[in-house]
Amino acid sequence: MTEKLYVSSSPHFRGKNSTARIMGNVLIALIPAVVAGTILFGWRVLLIVAFCNVSCVLLEYLCRKVMKRENTIGDLSAMVTGTLLALSLPVTIPLALAFFGCAVAIVVAKQFFGGLGQNFINPAVTGRVAMAVSFPSQMTDWSLLNGALDAVTAATPRAPDGQWTYLDLFLGNVNGSVGETCKIAILAGFVYLTVRRVINPIIPVLYVGSVAALSPLFGQDPLFEVLSGGLLFVAVFMATDYVTSPLSMKGKAIYAVGLGVITILIRVYASLPECVSFAVMLMNILTPHIDRLTVPKPFGASA
Repeated sequence: MTEKLYVSSSPHFRGKNSTARIMGNVLIALIPAVVAGTILFGWRVLLIVAFCNVSCVLLEYLCRKVMKRENTIGDLSAMVTGTLLALSLPVTIPLALAFFGCAVAIVVAKQFFGGLGQNFINPAVTGRVAMAVSFPSQMTDWSLLNGALDAVTAATPRAPDGQWTYLDLFLGNVNGSVGETCKIAILAGFVYLTVRRVINPIIPVLYVGSVAALSPLFGQDPLFEVLSGGLLFVAVFMATDYVTSPLSMKGKAIYAVGLGVITILIRVYASLPECVSFAVMLMNILTPHIDRLTVPKPFGASA
């Protein structure tokens, strides 16, 4: 009896990881940030997270229907985008503006380019930048709902009296976006994603390390630069996006160092809000070129 052999293109080995499984792990890794944000800023955090999730899922469903394409809400990527965007916002953000950010993220940055796997910039980062450019005062309103601290408008939130300590920055006892202040929660997510092999730690480690190494050259405090703003959150959850980051290890290293250089330059010379988001967008655009320059040579090929 002859056995039929089927010839197909690689890859020939199918791994256990599916898109839904990967996205599910990312959502689990974000739980500590959601919990910490709720403890620090109040129950409105849960409202923002739920609203952004529902909005992103609904927008993706409607987009796929209008485009007459297979619906993809089951892969959980819309929920990841919604959660990331929600955690990137101040607790005082009006829900109408949050919906605008969701629409930019899902409709413009993701579905206009064909959906998951075909977008060239991170959807959550794009939504956040669009909101920062369109609504700068609302996006830099770091005031707490209880009015305990005055609102401060700056690229990196700073204490009104200059008295925030490193411990305050680490524990999250500061004003800022709801998911970015508590560094313990972010590090817990980082450890989970690394152990589960969902992300490669080279990007967040080199990104944060580059900012720390370059800070003294510009007269900045390295520890403050690492612990303040959204650097750690973006480094762990957004810069590591599979679709918009390079494929090879060499490419990931170049990408991460580029993120660090752009971030510190914007922080020092531009003082723009969302400097880490702008850095990610710029490096996302360069990712295809980095991939072309760092394509591994086939085994046995001449140098």
